[in-house]
Amino acid sequence: MSSTSESMIETLRTTMERESSRVVRLPRPDVPPAGRRYLLITPCRNEAAHLRTTLDTTLAQTIPPARWVIVDDGSTDETPHILAEYAAKHDVIRVVTRGDRGKRAVGPGVIEAFYEGLRTENLDDYDYVCKYDADLEMPPRYFERAMERMESEPHLGNLSGKMMERQPDGSLKTFFMGDENAIGAIKFYRVPCFREIGGFVREVAWDGIDGHLCRMHGWIAASIDDPEMRFVHLRPMGSSQGDILVGRRRWGRGKYFMGSAWYYVLAASVFRMKDRPRVRGGVEILRGYLKSAWDRDQRYDNPRYLKYLRRFELFQLVVGKKYGVRIVNRRIRRRPPRLLDAANP
Repeated sequence: MSSTSESMIETLRTTMERESSRVVRLPRPDVPPAGRRYLLITPCRNEAAHLRTTLDTTLAQTIPPARWVIVDDGSTDETPHILAEYAAKHDVIRVVTRGDRGKRAVGPGVIEAFYEGLRTENLDDYDYVCKYDADLEMPPRYFERAMERMESEPHLGNLSGKMMERQPDGSLKTFFMGDENAIGAIKFYRVPCFREIGGFVREVAWDGIDGHLCRMHGWIAASIDDPEMRFVHLRPMGSSQGDILVGRRRWGRGKYFMGSAWYYVLAASVFRMKDRPRVRGGVEILRGYLKSAWDRDQRYDNPRYLKYLRRFELFQLVVGKKYGVRIVNRRIRRRPPRLLDAANP
């Protein structure tokens, strides 16, 4: 073999070794793959203390959102400046600004802001839609795992992971919520399911009513304890408007609006007495419910839903909440999946 040929072979061998040892870094896709396009809508007000954590951990998701609409609901702190900074760097973010109403308004106020954001988008462009809070710390595969769960369970229409709260000593503790509904801070929906239940009710109990409407229409609503879907809520649950006791009373008022029976709320109040603030928190739930009953406040006017709710609550009390939800979901799985019908109402 000629020296020229040997030189060419040696050069080729060296080049191949160098290329094989190089780490190839594929660019992150600008948009999620087909079938995994999800829309985040975040109502927020005065969230400067937590907002950067939410922005950073969401933008670092293994599958990023196709669009993230953040509705600034009249913030008076640094929230607008932080949003402008991130929107300038990330095309996925769209900021919608509302006027200052003078105070934070959970329940109807949050859902009004959600729908103002939703009006800027066409749901036909997305596979999933998520009402998403601005005070969350997210694990990197949260939304990828949520969509994997949805893809493996055609009856699953509304999903969240489990929520953690940081304790005064820095440790994390799971905030107990039942398995029968997605947690209000992060409601991840199939678009057909969201449309079929009529979206969110614009009242304080919107995040309880929606799960029951899902089951009424043949969908499973769930929160799942998946290690890769455990997220951190950066403030005590129910404390965004007033202190946590105000939040517990509001919770009781919401139970009255959504139609829960007094005996079910009594049982729930006793159960919640173990949570912080111990005993007092459960008492305040019952107090909020009874005050609404005394004042004859408005209730959700949907007779079919109310009949379903009362039967579901009684069934849970008789057989146990976890077991009752499992039986109901088993019945839903026996029916044909709703995907095709719901996609073409």
